[in-house]
Amino acid sequence: MARIKIFLSLLLLCAFLPVLLEAQSGTGAAQAAVLYERGRYYMAEEDWYSAVESFLECVRLHPAHAEGNAALAECYYELSEFDEALVWIKKARSLSRGSMALANLEAFILIALGQIEPAAALVGDILAREPYNREALFAAGELDIARGRQAEALLRFREAVRRYPDDRRLLVSLALVSGSLGDNETALSYIDRALAQHPDDHRVFYYAAYLNAQSNRLAQAIRYAENSLYFKPGYKPALSLLANLRYRNGQFDEAARLADAAIEADRQDSGAWYLKGLSFSRLGRSGDSLTVLSNAIATNGEDEFIRAILEETLISSTNLEDPRRTRWATWHFERGRDFRSRNMIEQALFEYRRGLRLNPYSNDRREYAELLRLQGYPARYLEELRFMQDQGSADRSMNDAVEAYSSLLSNAVFRQWQVDPVELAQRYWKVAVFSIAGQSSFYHADSGYVASSYINEILIHDRNISRINIEVRQTSFSQAFRLAREAGADYFMIVSVTENERDISLKGELFVGRTGSSAGVFTTYRTGIDRLRNACRGITEQLSASLPFRGSLVNRRQNLALFDKGRADGVQTGTVFDVVKKGRTQIANEGIALVYGGDDVVGSINIDICDEEISVGTLTRSGFFDRIERGDEIILQREGAARSQSEAAANPELRALLRTLR
Repeated sequence: MARIKIFLSLLLLCAFLPVLLEAQSGTGAAQAAVLYERGRYYMAEEDWYSAVESFLECVRLHPAHAEGNAALAECYYELSEFDEALVWIKKARSLSRGSMALANLEAFILIALGQIEPAAALVGDILAREPYNREALFAAGELDIARGRQAEALLRFREAVRRYPDDRRLLVSLALVSGSLGDNETALSYIDRALAQHPDDHRVFYYAAYLNAQSNRLAQAIRYAENSLYFKPGYKPALSLLANLRYRNGQFDEAARLADAAIEADRQDSGAWYLKGLSFSRLGRSGDSLTVLSNAIATNGEDEFIRAILEETLISSTNLEDPRRTRWATWHFERGRDFRSRNMIEQALFEYRRGLRLNPYSNDRREYAELLRLQGYPARYLEELRFMQDQGSADRSMNDAVEAYSSLLSNAVFRQWQVDPVELAQRYWKVAVFSIAGQSSFYHADSGYVASSYINEILIHDRNISRINIEVRQTSFSQAFRLAREAGADYFMIVSVTENERDISLKGELFVGRTGSSAGVFTTYRTGIDRLRNACRGITEQLSASLPFRGSLVNRRQNLALFDKGRADGVQTGTVFDVVKKGRTQIANEGIALVYGGDDVVGSINIDICDEEISVGTLTRSGFFDRIERGDEIILQREGAARSQSEAAANPELRALLRTLR
């Protein structure tokens, strides 16, 4: 292998040796030509940084060097610096207006930037001139995927493969798109065809490893990843994928070793740090895991997966007094204060809750309580202050606030009806959240587990959903179904993740706990910072909005009734709910709905007074006799909620894989 590389290097050197001799004359154009050829050599070696250096010097000496400008655009594209790539491709196209190759490159850059309409116009113009332009056909397929139209992309790539049956990129693209649509058998047949036609291409072996991993054929995937590294030692994507596969295969020591190799090659590789820390965590080496993950955050403080695993490890392996908890909780409290200063209350609440999860006895709880007060929840504010009093953290001003709000709430509805809202509070939906071991993003190992854990934590603060505390990682759907059913779950959700370095897409597939039938599908797509947090919040919000509203009739006085939900649960005055005889509702066998007969509806309640945690309404009986009793259910069915599938978006993982095909 080493001899082949030396031979190829000599060939490339011979190719631009005449230009090098000409450059001795000292002309700027000749020197630029030498630098351009040197840059092309570095590109062939995938040494993008050295290539950029050569091309920058090339265009400095010869600004009108169209190929040099175009090569810079391509290098920046490979480095994912798409804004800069667009600057250089526009310069190159101004120097070579008729070049379809440059037009195609600009289209790919625009797609990567998310500028879909300009890219579509450009691709359409190219195909109008050259209907079978291979690059344009490939770009058109990528456009379909960027628009979330994988099925259309599949047809387009299939037609292109008929015209160009031996094209490596088209075969791999067809395999990747088929795999993303769940047709693993077809995906593997196309990648096998690509392997047969390109048996020494390290990239094809890499994609073969990825597709076999998606089909949960880990042994074959590992062999293909090793073959990729055989043909190109040190190939970073294959090394990263191999480490991920070793982790998925339960070979945590080997995964950590491979992660170490990646770190040695690039100390800033936060993904390798993450995988090493995750592997140590699975090996029970919590102390080592915390050290590694701390280093990982120092490398990339915006990687939410690293921080999530670090915090999970802290909570599971340290006591409440551990000073490291205070350190990492402080980060969340500072973010919470920043969000509050910008009136972003929901985001601030989220950060304070994350911080208090790590350090529940922090004095920053008072700021969290203040946010609840600002949201219009004085009873919950008072509850938080009393908790701090019980912990001995109160000062004079806090004691004064407790006294003042106790007096303020003396005429509250719960006092008039002589009930305790805390004791009345119930969560009527039991939901289990899982990840399946076979589903794993190529970017973050165990991403489904991290997202599922995140969603579980958010559900703690949903007042109508009780999450069931079962191990999140499961080996299969059947195992998840069995555990959820045995635990009495109404529904269970399986979370999957696709992502790239900038975007993330979450899918939550909801199933009926009793039957295992499909209940609904929720998807979110987020980009930029805090994308994991925001995507998980999006899933929980969709789930919460889809479940029928449930409560209980606590007490009644003639035609007035008290029930155990209030403003904090979304109740509004003027809303009319069904009153259903207790014990008569059943969860539908499929979809999201409560099933009960018309005879089971004993009346309705129209909300008159909406307090923070309880409400009072006027009862209207059904029929001649008054059959409404304490304990009857109060229900609001949300029409069409079970059929919702919002926020459908492009598959970011598929888009990233297709980009690397260039």
